[in-house]
Amino acid sequence: MKTLIIGFLALFTWGALSTYYYVCKIKGFCHEQISVMSSVVNPENVKTVDSLSKPVVPEQKPIPESMLIYFAFDKSEFNSGTISDKYLNESHQYLDQNQQARLSITGYTDAIGSDEYNLALGFRRAKSVQLYFESKGIPANRIIVESRGKKEPADNNSTTTGRANNRRTLITIKH
Repeated sequence: MKTLIIGFLALFTWGALSTYYYVCKIKGFCHEQISVMSSVVNPENVKTVDSLSKPVVPEQKPIPESMLIYFAFDKSEFNSGTISDKYLNESHQYLDQNQQARLSITGYTDAIGSDEYNLALGFRRAKSVQLYFESKGIPANRIIVESRGKKEPADNNSTTTGRANNRRTLITIKH
């Protein structure tokens, strides 16, 4: 039994020494410097969040209402304002949350002029609004542009006020 214990100790010592020699002397892993980084946490920079009172699912933005933009006679230039900027922000947030949604821009004209001319004018009006939305970060593949020309008037084309109400671009969100 004494020989068995001495043999076991000799085997163990030989294994430990050969492992040390291989790892430290041959491979050179024993004398590597280990760098440890530490930092001090400033309590003023720590943000605490009450996860129990906040919903787990982010709040869904409501669909923005449709927006009408009116144009001068035979004009297609779009000039943005506070209302269009507000609509841009609301629709941009909604589109970011709903990947299947699209911004639909439809151009209309009054009844003065030929069908072909009015279809082209309605399209130019819708395109000018599209360019504005694209310049503010809404991708072109999320915008649908179309023209209805003098079809589907919103008001009577026999009066000056009615024609002015028909020279418009309608912006809606579609799914």
